[in-house]
Amino acid sequence: MTAFQSVAVIGAGAWGTALATVAARAGRSVTLWARNAEHATRIASTRDNPRLPGVRLAPEIIVTHELAVAARADMLLIATPAQHLRGTVNMLASHLAKPMPIVACAKGIEHGTHKFMTDVIAEAAPHAQPAILSGPSFADDVARGLPTAVTLAAKDEALASSLVQALGSATFRPYHTTDVRGVEIGGAAKNVLAIAAGIVVGRNLGASALAALTTRGFSELARLGRACGARTETLSGLSGLGDLLLSCSTAQSRNFALGIALGRGEAAPAGKLAEGAFTAPVLVELAAARNVDMPVSEAVAAILSGRSTIDAAISGLLTRPFKAEE
Repeated sequence: MTAFQSVAVIGAGAWGTALATVAARAGRSVTLWARNAEHATRIASTRDNPRLPGVRLAPEIIVTHELAVAARADMLLIATPAQHLRGTVNMLASHLAKPMPIVACAKGIEHGTHKFMTDVIAEAAPHAQPAILSGPSFADDVARGLPTAVTLAAKDEALASSLVQALGSATFRPYHTTDVRGVEIGGAAKNVLAIAAGIVVGRNLGASALAALTTRGFSELARLGRACGARTETLSGLSGLGDLLLSCSTAQSRNFALGIALGRGEAAPAGKLAEGAFTAPVLVELAAARNVDMPVSEAVAAILSGRSTIDAAISGLLTRPFKAEE
């Protein structure tokens, strides 16, 4: 029997709602926390979240806007955007009466500090046991019970294994690892590269260009990962290559959709948060600090900031000096 019988999901967006459904399917007692009281009341009464339409919330899932209620769980899943993670965990910290696993379920790097998600958790809640959940998944697929595999990382292998046992089911298969940094880098970098892939599609540059972009993008993701101490098998697995391939091949990816809009010269899709847009400049700064060459990510950051046009960025990538395969 797993040590974690109750799970609280912090953040009642599409991803948080999907994760609450996952935990309920795994047999856990589940609490879903929404920041807005009206939003929590609506979900609780209708068992439907407008941010994840068509998915009925299991009747046993408790919906609340009281952090103290959520903090009573055995483990916490934080499903807020990466740049809001610190503030959310800061609010939670005062309600935590004992050491508790806190699992970041967002993919990104904090602005200003260059901190990864588990580092932010450790600073905001010193007694927390930080972990990270990442991998190729979309909220709608996960909530509907379509087969999905992800990676869950914690420094302590026993903890990572126990967390996997608490969340895994017949349709949601987490793999555990102690390579926390590899999982975090894979998740953060793939968001930026998915924007680049979307630009290629939006510009109608063809399947060959998309394949080249994806493979070169993964090459630079792996370079940064190795420079930060990540393991090769993690970067080549679900949280690295698998996540990148999914995000670069379907418009369900918000980052890919943003890239398509940019490539077509259109406005960004309304109401859709693309984490890669926030991560791109931080990723480039992180790479520069470690002398890691990431030309695709640099091009995306330059386009997003207005420092380069798409045509100029493409030209710059195509006219780089020829070099050996890495």
